[in-house]
Amino acid sequence: MFTSILYTAVLATSTALLSQAMVTPNAPGPGDSFNEGASCHIGWAGDTDSPSAWLGMAIELMTGDNEAMVHLTTVATGQDGTQAGVFDYPCPAVTPNSAIYFYQFSAPATKNFTWTTRFTIAAANGSSTPATLSEKGSDGQTVLWGTGALVNPADAIPAPNFDSTSASGSNSVSGASPSDVLTSGASASAPIAPSPSAVATTPAASSSSPPQPSGTSAAVRIAAIDMRVWPIVAALTASAILL
Repeated sequence: MFTSILYTAVLATSTALLSQAMVTPNAPGPGDSFNEGASCHIGWAGDTDSPSAWLGMAIELMTGDNEAMVHLTTVATGQDGTQAGVFDYPCPAVTPNSAIYFYQFSAPATKNFTWTTRFTIAAANGSSTPATLSEKGSDGQTVLWGTGALVNPADAIPAPNFDSTSASGSNSVSGASPSDVLTSGASASAPIAPSPSAVATTPAASSSSPPQPSGTSAAVRIAAIDMRVWPIVAALTASAILL
């Protein structure tokens, strides 16, 4: 009897974790390219399951591989991630001009992160070069990636520090390291989803498996869940088995 009740509790906890709501980036998508100086477009489907978890959302421009995401600049703050939305801003000058950039989404009241797939920031004339590095994503796909930089680093806006701005005590968003970002619609150049415990940030929209523009899959949601919860689930599960 007790074992049955405990098993039910473990199952309910696991289900709650898997169903945790997320903002779902839907632009840029695989193959998208934006010229320096022109308008860079970002879009997302809101987290309609929570009235507040994704309020005050921040969006960061990232680069690098899925295990060591690199923050380049913060492009937006104070966005309402509980609703579908878009954000446009002048594309920064970067080097190299290649499909090695992606966006990371975070908010003060949640420990979760989500990313777009990797996309191209091309030169003002539209020219770009292929990504030169690759790795195997957890889905077996080859992910193309690289590490870019702002032409003028002085233009960079630091990553948001939600520890100092949120009474809820959320993680600082500066520095998350991706573990394995898989989202529906990610291309070979899409970044992998970063792990919430290391904030150096993960790529969205690239083959190294950044978050896909079409939505966040269950695998990505699992990767984004606060890892401190899993030891509790594991302990409960072990207790149920012993009993």
